[in-house]
Amino acid sequence: MKINLGGRWAGRWSAAWAGSTICLLASAASAARAAVALPATDFLNSIGICTHVGQGADDPSRSATTLAYAGIRNIRDDASVRHVEDWISMHKQAGIKVVLTQSGPGDAGISRVINISRQLADAGALLAMEGPNEPNNWPVTYEGKKSGKTTSAPIAKWQATFYAAAKADAVLKDYPVFHSSEAGGSESDNAGLQFLTIPTEAGALMPDGTKFADFANVHNYICRQPHIIDNMAWVNADPTFHGWTDGLYVEYGKTWRKNFPGYSNDELQKLPRVTTETGWVTGGKKGLTEEQQGRLYLNMYLAQFARGFKYTFVYMLRDAGGGDEAGYGIVTKDYKPKKSAEYLHNLTTILASEPVDQQRTLNYTIPNQSATVHDVLLQKSDGTLALVVWNEKASGSDDVTVGFSELRKSAIVFDPTTGTEPIQKFNGAHSISLTLSDHPVVIKFRD
Repeated sequence: MKINLGGRWAGRWSAAWAGSTICLLASAASAARAAVALPATDFLNSIGICTHVGQGADDPSRSATTLAYAGIRNIRDDASVRHVEDWISMHKQAGIKVVLTQSGPGDAGISRVINISRQLADAGALLAMEGPNEPNNWPVTYEGKKSGKTTSAPIAKWQATFYAAAKADAVLKDYPVFHSSEAGGSESDNAGLQFLTIPTEAGALMPDGTKFADFANVHNYICRQPHIIDNMAWVNADPTFHGWTDGLYVEYGKTWRKNFPGYSNDELQKLPRVTTETGWVTGGKKGLTEEQQGRLYLNMYLAQFARGFKYTFVYMLRDAGGGDEAGYGIVTKDYKPKKSAEYLHNLTTILASEPVDQQRTLNYTIPNQSATVHDVLLQKSDGTLALVVWNEKASGSDDVTVGFSELRKSAIVFDPTTGTEPIQKFNGAHSISLTLSDHPVVIKFRD
């Protein structure tokens, strides 16, 4: 039986689906795999963004309103003692948690981040602590010596001291520490920054066993091609080598500047990791349209999560007034939501959930799955399963059939690029047939 999409759905369908269609089939599914659902909160908690409250550029209250609207759980900002109360206020208003970093810190920067982080932790607003931001661009000073073209030792000593101080602190010891971004890849000498903990006989300048961080930290900007290509978000999140990406491999596998060896591909697959900056500007010669950015960001957050990134922070919340950073935001400089904020709001609303007590399984299959089609099974706290299926096709579409080993009594299909209301409901089917282009759909099951 093929279900008709006419009636009250027809107008919305033709106007809003923008190239994707769906029909429901009652054919039998085959070769279904049993997948354990991941808590939807794990995905929602992975969503982060960079703000500039610490620089005095972003208004705390208006930023918090935007974050709550988009469903963003975490922010990354510049460590500033003057803005601690602003971040605590934002936490109270929007429930967000904070990680702070510094560009070009000296010795005093260690105690600064530790002290601010302790205040945030006491208020329930701390997510993690992070080392220096891109020391290849902003040199780090430690005990009077500055990192540069000949040595990365000050960065390594700063980071090791920072990690030890965090873990020795009674309040902060259980919070994760993110590595310094770009520090491993840009090493000018082999200080060992391509590791979380320097292994035995690594040949690094710092001693074997030196501990730097709990999570590897990359700035895998997705805008490293002149235009969107097939599987762009999926490949960008791959922990192994790809020529055009600036990801985990060139920071922690073989460093991009001097090719110092780090982790093997097998080790990279298991390495705890975060992205603290990624994104693509809208407008200008190299920019995307707002529509393209909105769809790409949905794929990007999903791909990063599916490929093992604990947190992903997009750069940045609000468009700058001008210059190179104009257009990077998910809202305009006047805090008006762009498509990326609108679509993210829709997705996080569709998946909204509390923590899950017991994980469920679903037997499903996607026969002849295209290389650009990906899926992740999530579970909400009320027991609802949410199968997210997305395509990363730069142009065109793929026909996809999701089959089930048992008859599904009921299901609801959502498209976050059209809103938060279902685009289709059905009762009794063994499979769902989709035509997917460049963004996700969510299929919810309550039985």
